Amino acid sequence: MILPRTDSLTDYCAFGLRIESEMPLPELTRSDSPAYLGMVPVNVKKSDLSAMWAEYEPVKESIALVGRQVLFRIPDTAIFCVDGDSILFSPCEGASEDKIRLFVLGTCMGIVLMQRQILPLHGSAVAIRGKAYVIAGASGAGKSTLASTLLGRGCSLLSDDLIAVTLAADGTPMVMPAYPQQKMWQESIDRLGMSSAHLTPLYDRETKFAVPVPAKFCNEPLPLAGVYELIKTETTATMKAINGLERFHTLLNHTFRGFLIDRLGLMEWHFGTLARFVNRIDMYRIKRASSGFSAHALADGLLETIH
Repeated sequence: MILPRTDSLTDYCAFGLRIESEMPLPELTRSDSPAYLGMVPVNVKKSDLSAMWAEYEPVKESIALVGRQVLFRIPDTAIFCVDGDSILFSPCEGASEDKIRLFVLGTCMGIVLMQRQILPLHGSAVAIRGKAYVIAGASGAGKSTLASTLLGRGCSLLSDDLIAVTLAADGTPMVMPAYPQQKMWQESIDRLGMSSAHLTPLYDRETKFAVPVPAKFCNEPLPLAGVYELIKTETTATMKAINGLERFHTLLNHTFRGFLIDRLGLMEWHFGTLARFVNRIDMYRIKRASSGFSAHALADGLLETIH
């Protein structure tokens, strides 16, 4: 569903996509490159979705699938409808625009990537010596903290939380730049010697902040050279290479909102995409102690494997 262009829309670019939004998206970069003008845009618009939501039965976690469309509802926030060409949102009364924006740039954009057959990974992507490296892991594993530590070592950020991976004609996986912002917990900010006094808390997460990093952002697509899976452990910290079929399982586990892949009929595409590059990149599993602060040591180990 491609919505008609109106004068109230602003052009942005992120994840390798052209985005036209009637809601301000201050995190994103304005799109002024001719390369984006020929793209079919993703329209972000407000719409009344209440009747549509009432018509369909949710299949999981307040999510309903209607053909190509994915509807989901976040209590006290909004109903969203995503179909690859558009993101429609129906705000709840009194809902914060900041919170709505979190879901537009997160879950909604991840679904758009799937629907456009662009691989969405969950993690942080950093640029090191002209190549992209993904730090994957469960929530709270320390992905953004390790990425921020690497930025302090002269590396650059490509994406935080949602990572868009496309395949070049020769099968090379390319990580597309998202926008120059990280999401970090207060504890990590303190441990890294930063201050949160000038930072904006993420909605309803008073101890997690949006951390702008415009001076440390890479705005060019880079080839994906490695994936590092970060896991908390109560035992000794280790770093080991991931080999064989375990490489597939690792990337499957860290596909953003991966439970939708089968429901959207994209299993064959997903498997085929992974198969084209899974053995062309380095993959490591890093186990870190759940107690203490080990980001600097982890950064040393990661950089050592690259160098």
